[in-house]
Amino acid sequence: MTSAQAPALRGVLSPVLTPFNADQSPSVGRFIRHCRWLLTQDVGLAIFGTNSEANSMTVAEKRALLNHLAEAGLPMSKVMPGTGACALPDAIELTRHAVRAGCAGVLMLPPFFYKGVSDEGLYRGFAQLIDAVADERLRVYLYHIPPVAQVGISFALIDRLMRQFPGTIAGIKDSSGDWATTSRLLSEFQPRGLDVFAGNETFLLETLRAGGAGCITATGNVNPANIVKLLREWRGPDADGQQQRLNETRAVFQSFPIIAAMKATIGWKSGDAGWSKMRPPLVELDAEQDALLRVKLRAVGFSMPEAALLADAGAAAMATL
Repeated sequence: MTSAQAPALRGVLSPVLTPFNADQSPSVGRFIRHCRWLLTQDVGLAIFGTNSEANSMTVAEKRALLNHLAEAGLPMSKVMPGTGACALPDAIELTRHAVRAGCAGVLMLPPFFYKGVSDEGLYRGFAQLIDAVADERLRVYLYHIPPVAQVGISFALIDRLMRQFPGTIAGIKDSSGDWATTSRLLSEFQPRGLDVFAGNETFLLETLRAGGAGCITATGNVNPANIVKLLREWRGPDADGQQQRLNETRAVFQSFPIIAAMKATIGWKSGDAGWSKMRPPLVELDAEQDALLRVKLRAVGFSMPEAALLADAGAAAMATL
């Protein structure tokens, strides 16, 4: 346990991909190497997010992976694990574990299985979790992703939570895919101390220009250097050009099942085919998709420096880049 609250996370974070072994257990070595590599790129670790296949993993598996990161000496001040769950006791358990491990905050989905639920029901879920964890170090970053969860977090609910739990409700990731929503969050809540993160890098420049905290983006797993470059140079003369190039790369990945495409890319660039492994119900790219992905990435000049660092020790030699 740590005695002090970690500093607030800002900038670029990525929902870290979870590599799996042939038996579909989490591949701890690959996971730690990937987290280390992301940190060298100045990308924070939003482990157990949507692109981490987190909702296909058990609480015990996630607790264990978080422990492995801490035991490996990675800075927990750079870690924002996803701890939301349909079952409130699961969310409480994982959130409490994250806080005690010294994580900077937790990224929290609303309970998402039941649809059409009221703000009152969602409020009770968040409030009971905060009261149960009962730790002043807890910082909650709300996770608004209605296209996937089909359960959103309304402006009225955000306002109520911020009033009831000032300081604890620290931020929000807006994965609505709607700039109007992100813009309204920035104008209404960022001045009140809520850090607003865009849900992907296509809105990064607009978010930064509006005073936002940064982005939490899937493709930070594979294109971190260029995303961080825009973060650092967003006031520069080529910012719009940088944003356009990021959008082109993002569009390639989004033209395929994105998690499978990112894992296939790491497998290709690192020479470690084991990276492609998915956990059901998700499946790997087929051979035709994999070949087309490579063609499209080459066409936009995609590169992944030092990807060999992500390979399993027993993997084949790195493929020619």
